[in-house]
Amino acid sequence: MKVNYKILITMTLLSQQLQSAERPNVVIVLADDQGWGELSLHGNTNLETPHIDRLASEGVQFRHFFVQPVCSPTRAEFLTGRYHPRMGVYSTSAGGERMDTDETTLADLFKEAGYRTAAFGKWHNGMQYPYHPNARGFDEFYGFCSGHWGNYMDPVLERNGQLVQGSGYLPDDLTNRALTYISDNQDHPFLVYLSMNTPHSPMQVTDEWWERYRGRELRMRGPLPHLEDEDHTRAALAMCANIDWNVGRLMAHLKTLGLKEKTLFIYFSDNGPNGHRWNDGMKGIKGSVAEGGVRVPFIMSWPGAIASGESIADIAGAIDILPTLTEAAGIPARTNYPLDGVSLWPLLSGNNSLDPERVLFASWHTRLSVRDQRFRLHQDGDLYDLLEDPGQIEDVSGRFPEVTARLSEALEHFRNTVLAELPVRDERPFPVGHPDFPVTQLPARDAISHGTIQRSNRFPNSSFFTHWRRTGDFLSWDVEVLQKGRYRVEVYYTCPEADTGSTLELRFGDQRLRGTLVEAFNPPLRGMEHDRVPRMESYVKDFNALDLGIIELSPGRGPLVLQATEVPGSQVMDFRQMVLTRVP
Repeated sequence: MKVNYKILITMTLLSQQLQSAERPNVVIVLADDQGWGELSLHGNTNLETPHIDRLASEGVQFRHFFVQPVCSPTRAEFLTGRYHPRMGVYSTSAGGERMDTDETTLADLFKEAGYRTAAFGKWHNGMQYPYHPNARGFDEFYGFCSGHWGNYMDPVLERNGQLVQGSGYLPDDLTNRALTYISDNQDHPFLVYLSMNTPHSPMQVTDEWWERYRGRELRMRGPLPHLEDEDHTRAALAMCANIDWNVGRLMAHLKTLGLKEKTLFIYFSDNGPNGHRWNDGMKGIKGSVAEGGVRVPFIMSWPGAIASGESIADIAGAIDILPTLTEAAGIPARTNYPLDGVSLWPLLSGNNSLDPERVLFASWHTRLSVRDQRFRLHQDGDLYDLLEDPGQIEDVSGRFPEVTARLSEALEHFRNTVLAELPVRDERPFPVGHPDFPVTQLPARDAISHGTIQRSNRFPNSSFFTHWRRTGDFLSWDVEVLQKGRYRVEVYYTCPEADTGSTLELRFGDQRLRGTLVEAFNPPLRGMEHDRVPRMESYVKDFNALDLGIIELSPGRGPLVLQATEVPGSQVMDFRQMVLTRVP
């Protein structure tokens, strides 16, 4: 029989492509506080983002993609495919950012399917194991678990629970780590989640990028220009340009390794812009449930598997990422609870079969809105036609009573079901001593202060405690010890020479541990030297580790208390965190 080798070669290549398409590598880049308008792709002439623009030209972008108004809810939703109140996420700090431990994450599913999994950057969904990223399906974690970080230049970070020193500008450092991980795992399917810390404040960016935008004329302004801090905008643009450069490095690295056609690449942001600046005429910024607070860029690229240069108008959201990626990779979405999201794969494969009556919800505290393909209804009953009125100026509820009634019913159902799953009071303790993880970090963020002790800033995430002056003052954490054992205790402090000598006592139940602070360590505050505009968050400083000794803990729940029993000077110390490490 005569063989048509041209057809055979073509069929072989198609077979190879299908096999590759069944198990793509996955790279997810998530920006922090970048609005829809912070891309030249979307018409902003104030900045240049050539690499992300090219990613969109090689893939598909969704024009109406929605997240939540702030960081931790969006991250929880994309990781689980479920609305954030269902899993106990109600705050951005002090424990309210944690996903319940019985939730199934995207990384859990991919790891179970044989993928190697890594997260680099901002986590913001819990610190103590089993809330830690290493417990949520990620083999490798390098970054910080807090909602924001106070220093982007050579900061103290963690790698798999161990404190480490970062290297250079944080977004570049995180990208370097991702590049190395991809190189080391190029012969094995991988899932890489690169979670940038920018353009979230503090507005720190290196001179290289700042000089490109410092003093730049802002040709495009937001709808409320009198509220815009122009240097804040310029710093945000410089930070977004730096993200774009790092995305370009990732794209080039995948191409060099021959992985471009084998990798599904996603780019998006976690909420609207963190300031009043150009955002394509939309109303609202970060924290708002209006269009501008929750509509963000979303780009997917997978050469040869999905179309290139396409723009999809259907509404979609962070809750859709998990079901979309599992379908793309051929992985069963076996989760502990039903998903709220749907797979977008029908849109990507050209079937165009999503429900035209679909709605998406935005919620944060008392703020609530619902979006269908054309309209957004807010909890106060105001309805806006987003196709005609992106600035949400005219309430059209009177002109569209049927739409108003339908979306009002949807909002009420959301209140009575999804929001009803959020407990009135968070009863979850901070776990200590999980059998699968030897280290527990208890930062100032998660502590309650008693007496005169004050936080260094009203935003807890990167704060420390100061004004600790009396023996009656103390710090406490509501903890549950999960495993009996001996734990070495390290207290991270600063203290001037004149105030050394305080005796500290750590107690849990009947157990006591005492130690004396004898070594002075009193570095200055820093961070302001790198800030391009004044910050809202706490300034930072270096902290020294005091080895307090070893305490034996038994399983149980109660307050873990750190108190000074003697204060010979004017203060005890400034306190950043306590680390408990299980020892033999």
